[in-house]
Amino acid sequence: MNNKIIIINGPNLNLLGEREQSQYGSITFNQLKENCLKKGKEMGLDVEFFQSNIEGELVNIIQNARETFDGMIINAAGFTHTSVSIRDALDLFKKPIIELHLSNIYKREDFRHKSLISGVVTGGIFGLGAEGYILAIISLHKTLQNENR
Repeated sequence: MNNKIIIINGPNLNLLGEREQSQYGSITFNQLKENCLKKGKEMGLDVEFFQSNIEGELVNIIQNARETFDGMIINAAGFTHTSVSIRDALDLFKKPIIELHLSNIYKREDFRHKSLISGVVTGGIFGLGAEGYILAIISLHKTLQNENR
């Protein structure tokens, strides 16, 4: 049916609204989740929203997603730049994946310019804040409907 997606969030994103608002905006994690679930429902998507600060939990979620979900949006946060394990799990997904970052990782510190996961995802959205999540949902929906291929 191509309508079940998962949005995966990495470390420290649970603290949105409290941390570095100049980088991440003032939206809270719960507000972000509500916005994403609402947009998914409007588009006829079944959306699950997940966050963990633990690398192994993220790997398990990605691995298990292969059986249940048609597409994925991932903000791996700090693990974007460090986790070969998350990259390898994403590579096994074999379905559309959008890499997402609230801030523009290419305008930040040099170590953030390297994404280990960009090479295995379908596409990416960077630096558009919380609106990036909505754009990712729209884009993934179109991809699943074969409109972006």
